[in-house]
Amino acid sequence: MANAKAADGTSAKVAGLATQDNAVNRSNLSLLGLFGPEDSLTALVRLPSGRTRKVTRGSRLSSGRVVAIDAQGLVLNSNGETRRLAIPGS
Repeated sequence: MANAKAADGTSAKVAGLATQDNAVNRSNLSLLGLFGPEDSLTALVRLPSGRTRKVTRGSRLSSGRVVAIDAQGLVLNSNGETRRLAIPGS
């Protein structure tokens, strides 16, 4: 039995496993991915405006300063409060 293919050549099964409905809240800051050496990770974030931006430790965002990036996500500090952003679905 052949796999059904999407217009871009991706099988329906692979596309279904690789995507999640409503995983990213488009009105909030979202962590899209992490890359780079483990001791100096860079994060790719989606801003509420829809733009994407690469950030490193010390970067400033409207929702706070990036104080840490590790394999579990990034940590923001705003007005003395910290919060962790994880990759949606992880």
